[in-house]
Amino acid sequence: MAQLNLFGEGPQPLLDDASGRIVLIPDLLGADIAAHWFEYLHDRIAWKAGTRLMYEREVEVPRLRAHFRAEDAALPTVLHDALNIVKASVGAPFDSIGLNLYRNQHDSVAPHNDRLADLVRGYPIALLSLGATRRMTIRAKQPPRRVLQLDLAPGTLLVMSWETQLHYHHGIPKQRTPIGPRISLAFRVRGQGKQKR
Repeated sequence: MAQLNLFGEGPQPLLDDASGRIVLIPDLLGADIAAHWFEYLHDRIAWKAGTRLMYEREVEVPRLRAHFRAEDAALPTVLHDALNIVKASVGAPFDSIGLNLYRNQHDSVAPHNDRLADLVRGYPIALLSLGATRRMTIRAKQPPRRVLQLDLAPGTLLVMSWETQLHYHHGIPKQRTPIGPRISLAFRVRGQGKQKR
């Protein structure tokens, strides 16, 4: 299991082979901007709770969510700015922004891969972290069971190629120790007619 030192400067390729490409950009945003964006989004987004079917019963999704399309007239200025910065950094025409609010150490997202049927083939997924540092686990689906443990600090951008969704799961596990709130902005290319599910 690899736990990576994220104190280097500039983009850090974590994976680049036939199974896909994962790149970490530790300081895409300065601390002041990251803190301002977190506070703005935490306080002003209309966060929604949700449920999902698990083991034949409905359970509460352990985080709050929101979603915007890039062309939404109601797109907040902070998300417009974030979209432009991430587009310029990654070089992809992102048109969808999913927001997740992890309120404390009890909130999480189970290991999963993005639904490729909802995405335009070949374009990456970019995750921008704001707020408290949380650990993400990226685990190969098949042997050898490569595992990456990433502590995603505020202002960090993680970019995963489309292909990685075929070969890896990623998730944010619950923690045992108290932790403050974190917001993740997920930038995707969904194309026309593909809505958030």
